[in-house]
Amino acid sequence: MSDTLQILTQRIKAKTIELGFDLCGIAPVRDSVFKEQFREWLELGFAGDMSYMERDPERRLNPRLVMPSVRSIVAVAKNYYTEIPANFPADNARFARYALNEDYHDVMKKTLQELLRFIKENSDHEVTGKIYVDSGHLLEREIARLAGIGWFGKNTMIINTRKGSWFLLGELLLDIDLPPDEPALGGCGTCTRCIDACPTGAIVRPYVVDSRKCISYLTIENREEIPSPLAERMGNRVFGCDICQEVCPFNIRRARPTQYPAFQPRPHIHNHKLTELAEIGDDEFRSLFKKSPVKRTKRSGLARNCAAAISDRKS
Repeated sequence: MSDTLQILTQRIKAKTIELGFDLCGIAPVRDSVFKEQFREWLELGFAGDMSYMERDPERRLNPRLVMPSVRSIVAVAKNYYTEIPANFPADNARFARYALNEDYHDVMKKTLQELLRFIKENSDHEVTGKIYVDSGHLLEREIARLAGIGWFGKNTMIINTRKGSWFLLGELLLDIDLPPDEPALGGCGTCTRCIDACPTGAIVRPYVVDSRKCISYLTIENREEIPSPLAERMGNRVFGCDICQEVCPFNIRRARPTQYPAFQPRPHIHNHKLTELAEIGDDEFRSLFKKSPVKRTKRSGLARNCAAAISDRKS
């Protein structure tokens, strides 16, 4: 490895901090070690209606099939944690923390584009890169582990020993050989708090989630009616779920609120009653959730989720 690439790697990591990322690491390019587990997960139907997960699975297991010229991957993580009042009203709609303000896809991609421009301007050779943020054919949590950002928790989240798991991940595939970091080491030990706390039993065993039972899947990816036995356990969560992260000891002890402006909560989102959101029209929905991840579920999906939560309160 040349001194030039070593220096470039150091400058890239420094630049990510300047751009507002909290963690950065370089992952080597290799086939996934979870091939068998991923195929079994699909065969068991745990992907639910997420048919895109079954589409060309080999591309998810080999970054070279996504970008044939890739030789290293810059992995980044950005803290999005915000505190929710302990006395949050039970009849108010509750959203996952990442959905309280701007859509992280747009925020992260824009910042990674700046990083790619920086790399091109500071490299001795022409550089080609490809950006991913929670989309496309990449097992990004495995890449984050290889890059040293964190290790897998029993809830399948990436956990950083010093900072917890409230992170959004992004990747920059490059056709240059940057020196890779060591994979992250750590583990949950005998702790099963996330498994015990999941109200729908979605974590069927350590490191395996049945998406069909997960509140995040049910309120976002799912396009059908929410089965009554599961709706009864959702509480007032109408878009995503944070429970398995909220009970994690690494988050309880070490998570700190984000200072990043784009991820500060919009107060008006938390102030809506379930009954109000269940009846909003299309125009109000578009205005309220402009540039928000909640757009993904559409007005009809949000109304369905609110109706399920209201029904649970009446039962």
